[in-house]
Amino acid sequence: MLLFRICITFMAALLTLFPNDAHAERIRDLGQFEGLRANQLTGYGIVVGLQGTGDDNLEYVREAMLGVSGRLGLQLPPGVSPNLRNAAAVIITAELPPFAKPGQRIDITVSTLGQARSLRGGALVLAPLYGADGQIYAMAQGNVAVGGLGVSGRDGSQVSVNVNTVGRIADGATVEQAVATGFDREGTLRFNLHQADFLTAARVRDAVNSMYPGMAKVADGVSIELALPFGNDERAAALAAIEMLPVTPAPVAAKVIVNSRTGTVVINEAVRLSPAAISHGKLVIRIEENPMVVQPEPFANGETAIEEDTQITIEEADSRVALFPGAANLNEIVDALNLLGVQASDLVVILESMKQAGALQAEMVVI
Repeated sequence: MLLFRICITFMAALLTLFPNDAHAERIRDLGQFEGLRANQLTGYGIVVGLQGTGDDNLEYVREAMLGVSGRLGLQLPPGVSPNLRNAAAVIITAELPPFAKPGQRIDITVSTLGQARSLRGGALVLAPLYGADGQIYAMAQGNVAVGGLGVSGRDGSQVSVNVNTVGRIADGATVEQAVATGFDREGTLRFNLHQADFLTAARVRDAVNSMYPGMAKVADGVSIELALPFGNDERAAALAAIEMLPVTPAPVAAKVIVNSRTGTVVINEAVRLSPAAISHGKLVIRIEENPMVVQPEPFANGETAIEEDTQITIEEADSRVALFPGAANLNEIVDALNLLGVQASDLVVILESMKQAGALQAEMVVI
């Protein structure tokens, strides 16, 4: 109870360090331009050079290694199956940034597909990375860096630190083809806000039009259409200037966020409370089981038995009606909630009831 009061008071004090007035943000921090985004790449590959921690029982590894050896001109005799405890099948993932050009390098992540115990010390064999359209956009290869550690003994005891079945290769893939963004072909380009809000969209439009009259117009609550000039140099200069324009976002909506698993309650500064009378009681039921072992009398030919002893007690705490004052700012809300003197789980129930009664002007979000 005391810990909950300290936590909620600390959050209020932390928020009061910042001014209540809305402050301006750069346009680039409020959203992103349509099409200028990263693209996900995936692939399948083989990691070799492991110290007996690979997938010796995975048939996909055998078939893949036979294909790799065949491309290198090594043909295994019929019926010979290689022992692949030093190889592992992996899934390769990467993000292709916008405007990435052939020859540039990107980071990749490799994750085991089968029962390999560790990728430490392994090297990824050349593997293609595919986009959502099925085309090859990069080629991956390199030594795997693993941040985890795992050791085991002959008696079966094991010790693991972090995850050693996932690794990264810095600059492990080479871009083979670029993704068309439409930056240099489209007459208009959309700027999409991270959060839908008509007021913020209108303010972004006004900020852009103050520098470039008639360039921007609101398409909906998320998107602002920009009529950019043709020519890559002129268009890039306009976008660079637009990104740095200051815009004051619209005030946030009043919300109370409740984490049902941990009992955490977060209240933003837009929440308002109306006066209300609250009576909150608590019912505690205790069930105690005290089984007793009963022994038979000597020479009675009886059997040992267990006698059940159950005690049930019910305690109902006194509930008094308390006047809950209205609150217009976050500090007042915290002070009012602390007057209730309840735990976090009880506070959630009270807030939900106040919402139903119309005394809480906020949206309740349970995660």
